[in-house]
Amino acid sequence: MSKDIKIKKGLNIRLQGGAEKILSKAPRSRTFVIKPSDFHLITPKMVVKEGAKLHAGDVIFYSKANEQIKFVSPVSGTLKTIERGAKRVITSIIIEGDQSDTFRDFGKLDPKSEDSETIKNFLLESGCWPFIKQRPYDIIANPDLSPKAIFVSGYSTAPLAADLDFTLLGKEKELQAALSALNKLTEGSVHVCIGKNSSSAFKDLKDIELHRISGVHPAGNVGVQIAKIDPVNKGECVWTISAADLVIIGELLLTGNFNAERVIALSGSSVKTPKYYKSIIGSEVATFIYDSGLNEENARVISGNVLTGNKISPKGHLRYYDNTITVIPEGNYYDFFGWAKPVFNKKSITRSLTFSWLFPKKKYKLDTNTNGEHRAFVITGNYEEVFPMDIYPMQLLKACMVKDLDNMEQLGMYEVAPEDFALTEFVCISKQPHQEIIRKGLDLMIKEIG
Repeated sequence: MSKDIKIKKGLNIRLQGGAEKILSKAPRSRTFVIKPSDFHLITPKMVVKEGAKLHAGDVIFYSKANEQIKFVSPVSGTLKTIERGAKRVITSIIIEGDQSDTFRDFGKLDPKSEDSETIKNFLLESGCWPFIKQRPYDIIANPDLSPKAIFVSGYSTAPLAADLDFTLLGKEKELQAALSALNKLTEGSVHVCIGKNSSSAFKDLKDIELHRISGVHPAGNVGVQIAKIDPVNKGECVWTISAADLVIIGELLLTGNFNAERVIALSGSSVKTPKYYKSIIGSEVATFIYDSGLNEENARVISGNVLTGNKISPKGHLRYYDNTITVIPEGNYYDFFGWAKPVFNKKSITRSLTFSWLFPKKKYKLDTNTNGEHRAFVITGNYEEVFPMDIYPMQLLKACMVKDLDNMEQLGMYEVAPEDFALTEFVCISKQPHQEIIRKGLDLMIKEIG
């Protein structure tokens, strides 16, 4: 039996260039890149050297702070280069892939017949543990902790994000195996949220508590779902995992192979034929961008969605946790008297010289221009209109900026992650970097409180 959740506060940003539900196989990438910066606060300790031959699933490095947490190669090939930055910090690990993959065999595992410790050790050894995140702090889960619940969002509401109903089509067996395994790792429930009228692959699965959610973005954010179902208090923790990563874990359990294949949504108004591609974690985005073609040269490529993704080079690589590549026009121009003239082609929640409120279903071709410069916070009440959690966003942001740990705790810092503030950042007339402020605040809490 499912439970309904309705999200009323938020904002749907309708953009041109949504991916058509057509699935193609991307050309095989020549190189694959793993960036340790994708794993927040993880200091890598290399296991292999340049020139080493790898199978898909072989360990590349582990966390210096916890040797149990291992990171494995997504493909078979040769470790070509270990790139380092300032103070010899590892910035990229480049693997030259073979024409086809050979896998390290971890052996099959039936989660229904195994205990929690066996399942946990299996996920740690196979390199699947980094897929599991924890709240508070939005970092890779500590395997020594026991979560009160585990959350999976099977519903995407971010602009131009991959449609999970489509990307998970036919993956019911893998999803069930992964969910049955996760169910053994918590004394509470595995909560899965899907769209209210969705024909999701999750709807008939077992070992879960199903919730149907509706409303505006950020209804699909797992942080909002946690806040509505089982909020995180001081001294508690919950684990989260994305639906796309469940498929990789499920296939590992069923076959013994770490298959890092993903279904990627290539979307955005700058793409000629936006659609879905089968690709692999860390692959070159050029393999599918140039297959679909671009409408313009001056475009920004984003690994992830437009609100929370990372800018990458058109010759860059898919980030570890992403299942969307978005390409939109670059906004490197000045709009003369942009602040003082009526605006018809931009999305805004205000009615001051903007008219997007008259056309709620219109799709916009937006670019990366911030339409203003960084300035001090202005109290407008706009943040509260798009922030559905029972938290004061302005006060929490200011507490993070002044490093007031007591206020941060009292205002609900344990519940949030940077992505929960993506919309407040979008509507901020002060152009403050909300997600960066929250990330720095969380890092401070980890350092001072632990």
